[in-house]
Amino acid sequence: MNLANKLTIIRIFLVPVFMFFLLVKIPYGEYIAAFIFILAALTDSLDGYIARKRNQVTKFGKFMDPLADKLLVSAALISLIEKGKLSAWIVILIIAREFAITGLRVLAASEGITIAASWWGKIKTISQIVAIITLLLDNYPFRLINIPFDKISVALAVIFTLISGFDYLYKNKNVYLSGNK
Repeated sequence: MNLANKLTIIRIFLVPVFMFFLLVKIPYGEYIAAFIFILAALTDSLDGYIARKRNQVTKFGKFMDPLADKLLVSAALISLIEKGKLSAWIVILIIAREFAITGLRVLAASEGITIAASWWGKIKTISQIVAIITLLLDNYPFRLINIPFDKISVALAVIFTLISGFDYLYKNKNVYLSGNK
């Protein structure tokens, strides 16, 4: 197993550790959870970089890397509902987009088509990670200067989630319309 795939597996194993520190009431637990989330999010960029740089892109990595990302982000978003820091409708919207685009990719793959990550998809991921970190840190340091960056970052994450979802669906409409002939 190559290094990139090991990082993906580490990210998956960090999900329950992250949730433990976030949801169990222990001193500084939310800050430890934020650190773990940041570490896990960084492994996402790192494993992809390593796989491409070393020419070690594998079927395992192509399948597990996006799954690891979805597990991490979904666990964080659902936990933030539990903590009262995020509305359920926002999480449902974000997770619904993930299911829709994953379904589109599966359908495309069944027809021998690969749907690569788009620029909007990358912006969506970054905006979601920033929003989650901001919420985990209770808007620190922005709360010190009375800037509602947490609300702004969540709004941007929702906007970019919708834009990227519509972008994927529009650009790949041939995949889901081809069966309607």
